[in-house]
Amino acid sequence: MTQQGIIARERLDGPAAVEAEGAFRVIYAEAFAEAPYNETADDVAAAFRRFPVQARRRGFSAVLARTPEGEPIGMGYGFPLRSDTVWWDELTEPVPADMRREDGRRTFGLMELAVRGPWRGQGVARGLHETLLEGIGAERVLLNVHPVSRAASAAYRAWGYRKVGEARPWGDGSDLHDVMLLDLR
Repeated sequence: MTQQGIIARERLDGPAAVEAEGAFRVIYAEAFAEAPYNETADDVAAAFRRFPVQARRRGFSAVLARTPEGEPIGMGYGFPLRSDTVWWDELTEPVPADMRREDGRRTFGLMELAVRGPWRGQGVARGLHETLLEGIGAERVLLNVHPVSRAASAAYRAWGYRKVGEARPWGDGSDLHDVMLLDLR
């Protein structure tokens, strides 16, 4: 565990993350109930049907932030993109072949990064991000962010991400998201 003021950050592998699913669910449900996401209980249930499957992926890594009393306040998780990933296919405009080349190690897909409302603006997300990326061995990190989520978009840009395109990650009916890439080399 790493300390950030009074906040503890704990790295978790897949089995440990599944064991701590309740903490991830609390954070996710609160953070993504807000605009622009407006996720419902059904959306949260769907996300956590995918969670154990994602946690079994090779290279899955997660991090939880908690108060000294153990209250979960922030989380992040992801995994390396496989060579057969569809992530690049979801972009509205094609990107160069070299950018979309994946081998199961090159790109870490940051699936979720969220902090509950009362703890935002205190560096918790940055700490989670740094802890999550420590030692992942990837060349770069890829994520989707809703462009209306200005605070998240600004944080990612401040951390070195650049927009490489736009995508509808859950199909034609979903909102357009910015696809952002961070070069770790």
